[in-house]
Amino acid sequence: MTTPSQALLGRGVVRHRRLRPREHAFAYPTYFLMLPLRTLRDTPAPALARNRRSWLSFHDGDHGDGRADALAWLDELLLAEGIADATGEIWLHTYPRVLGYVFKPVSFWHCQRPDGSLAAVVVEVNNTFGERHCYLLAGPQLGYGRELVARKVFHVSPFCQVQGGYRFRFMRTPGRVVARVDHDDEAGALLQTSVSGHLQPLTASAVRAAFFGMPLMTLAVMVRIHWQALQLWRKRVPYVPKPAPPQAFTTR
Repeated sequence: MTTPSQALLGRGVVRHRRLRPREHAFAYPTYFLMLPLRTLRDTPAPALARNRRSWLSFHDGDHGDGRADALAWLDELLLAEGIADATGEIWLHTYPRVLGYVFKPVSFWHCQRPDGSLAAVVVEVNNTFGERHCYLLAGPQLGYGRELVARKVFHVSPFCQVQGGYRFRFMRTPGRVVARVDHDDEAGALLQTSVSGHLQPLTASAVRAAFFGMPLMTLAVMVRIHWQALQLWRKRVPYVPKPAPPQAFTTR
């Protein structure tokens, strides 16, 4: 599958459902960036404020090890893991900064071969304690629409143990993207989450429409995380103290 390599803006919905010990669900409108980083290295997008302050902006230092070139970090990571065929486009599905502020619970790096097929997906997770961890998905089973699994090693929610695993599924068409992440523990399915949206070219008018439609979107991400945590506490879902983070920055 190949798609035009231009910066895109997605507008859609974040969904979350907890199945036990108390059922709890929510859905919020959202918007996000879908950035072809190899193309943008040679041909910057006029409407993308990169590494500078604006209504909506993208900062390389918000990803990976915080360096000024996030794509260089990703290429080093892939080579260190023996993935040498991700020489096609690198699509980064992530939140922008809004008025300089951002919290990115999760970003997805779609690492493609020249023919558009997936060589790897890097799932970059941030928690509210200022920690970051990456799950690297690769292998012959990798592909759009296929279920991928990884063992959970990183603490995210104070209402979930660091046990069990994730089931990932990514779907991509020229006009839409879906990322689904389900968490299973030893008792079975626990959480079902997804972020999806319709894609449009990242233009100045699209940026204005997204910003004025939700001018505090990324601040609302953090506020909603704490609001939902309060709801879980009120429902007497057991609190889980934060363990030490994994020693390795990346889990394959």
